[in-house]
Amino acid sequence: MSFQALGVSALVVYLGALFVVAEISRRARRDLSPSDHFLAGRQLGVFVLFLTLYATAYSGNSLLGYPGEAYRRGFSWIMAVGFMTSIIVCFHLLVPKLRPLATRWGFVSPGDWVRHRFADDPGLRKLVMGVALLMALALANFLFAQLKAMGELAEEVTGGLVPYELGVIGLAAMVLFYETRGGMRAVAWTDTVQGLLMLFGLMALLSWLLVGAGGMGTITREIFELRPDAVLVPDGDEVRNWISTILLLGLASVVYPQAIQRVYAAKHGRTLKRAFSLMTFMPLTTTLVVILIGLAAIPRLGELTGAEADRVMPLLLGEWAAAGTPSAVAAVMVFIGALAAIMSTADSVLLSLGSVVAEDIVGRDRRDPGTTRLGKRVAAGILVAMVLLAMDRSITLWRLIELKMELLVQCVPAFMLAIHWRGLRAAPTFWGLVVGTIIAVTAVFVGSPRIYGFHTGVLSLGVNLLIAVGGSLAVARSTGGTDLRVGADR
Repeated sequence: MSFQALGVSALVVYLGALFVVAEISRRARRDLSPSDHFLAGRQLGVFVLFLTLYATAYSGNSLLGYPGEAYRRGFSWIMAVGFMTSIIVCFHLLVPKLRPLATRWGFVSPGDWVRHRFADDPGLRKLVMGVALLMALALANFLFAQLKAMGELAEEVTGGLVPYELGVIGLAAMVLFYETRGGMRAVAWTDTVQGLLMLFGLMALLSWLLVGAGGMGTITREIFELRPDAVLVPDGDEVRNWISTILLLGLASVVYPQAIQRVYAAKHGRTLKRAFSLMTFMPLTTTLVVILIGLAAIPRLGELTGAEADRVMPLLLGEWAAAGTPSAVAAVMVFIGALAAIMSTADSVLLSLGSVVAEDIVGRDRRDPGTTRLGKRVAAGILVAMVLLAMDRSITLWRLIELKMELLVQCVPAFMLAIHWRGLRAAPTFWGLVVGTIIAVTAVFVGSPRIYGFHTGVLSLGVNLLIAVGGSLAVARSTGGTDLRVGADR
């Protein structure tokens, strides 16, 4: 049986398994409440919570975008390990304080924290709406990237038997099906299998590349002969870009709506602590691995330019499969693992989109079963729109990541700063968010995504913070230093 036929067969079996998981998850639900649908009744244990966090964090961006960027940029892209590690560090600054409040007050959406923190503060509704709109836009961007990745991978590995357009439409329909039927339970349970497939599949692919090439030393010499610039020591501008990217992704990832909701869904505080302890090692076992895969592709794949470099992973799988039947079977397993990881992120994004729009933008009650039904309809509508947009294949996945992060990072003061500083007020935080967003978006449209190596999203966050902090201090002076009762004191 050819690699393409094996790929199609494995895909059919995998999708059939998802149908089963969706039905089991539907039967396991307790009620139709938003808490049960969006958070699995707050009953996720250590193993499932860790793997759903892992499968969500390492997505199509990681499996297609990161190898593609390593192929384009060379060894300087090793800094991706640093920014993935910074995400874990930043989570430790937020989660220990947020999770007890979420449990005590029954938070479901990210906006529940904002409403709790700034209750009775003038400007609260504007801030909730501003945060929710930015999160929804970032989630839609994220979903778009996953759909593109699903289509590319399905087409490449099946040799065109499943064309890009059919891959996008068919796999998106499957994600919508099991997310709608089973909610967070279906998402978390499928993530568990998807995370394991991805982890072992990537290790197997890297081993094949290193053994076949004669080790990393040989690969490095070949890269130097073909592209000497790919092994150069980074210059000052590149180092500033490293610092900027670490800040951008480390801070913005903390306010991923799907990550925040997994914090809410943990069964116990110690469960969450153990899951994050395991996540600490994942940049080395996943990010570093996909970077090495991208580097190993440089001497193997000739010249790929622009968005073509995002095809590095599928092209390598095709070469691996050509080495014989055992290799073809292993390559198919990696294909399914990669596809599973992409779908795991797409399902998490859909779930969070429904929650954010239904509760934080429309304003439905988090205890009303009607909120769950509205969230499902919203997710379906947005998915259809993103499928149509995903037909454009010209945008690189890494640029989509940067755009998403530059929007999300503007929400950081409403979470990271608000949970540690009692004096932060809603109105200045809202205006800081608005100004920071305008600067970041304007820079994109005028073609200036970086200034002296720093992302405009990071620089605009600085302006955002100045407005939020300065405005809050001014409000405190004008009211005689009166403080709001926030956090655990409420």
